[in-house]
Amino acid sequence: QVQLVESGGGLVQAGGSLRLSCAASGIIFSINAIGWFRQAPGKEREGVSCISSSSGRTYYADSVKGRFTISRDNAKNTVYLQMDSLKPEDTAVYYCAAAPHSVQTLCAPDEYDYWGQGTQVTVSS
Repeated sequence: QVQLVESGGGLVQAGGSLRLSCAASGIIFSINAIGWFRQAPGKEREGVSCISSSSGRTYYADSVKGRFTISRDNAKNTVYLQMDSLKPEDTAVYYCAAAPHSVQTLCAPDEYDYWGQGTQVTVSS
């Protein structure tokens, strides 16, 4: 089992920044991939940014490329999502998720088994 706890969400004006954190606990060595997903009202959950634990390969959704950065601190078992130049369309509940097995598509939500409780990000215009 893996437990994930997100923090760092909040309300920010357009153009501002936030940093989300995801603290992992449990059977950490079993994590093959970990990342961030989001779900806005009335929309499907989408992959925002993910990282492979073995290769370090990263994925970014086209809508966030150049604005968001995923990183990890292995000593703290924590993954971060630095979000800059935020836009109102970034408003959503952001979730951290982990996959204990190899994934075919790095940031496809269906590939991930463990999920955090989510943190709200609201960007005002």
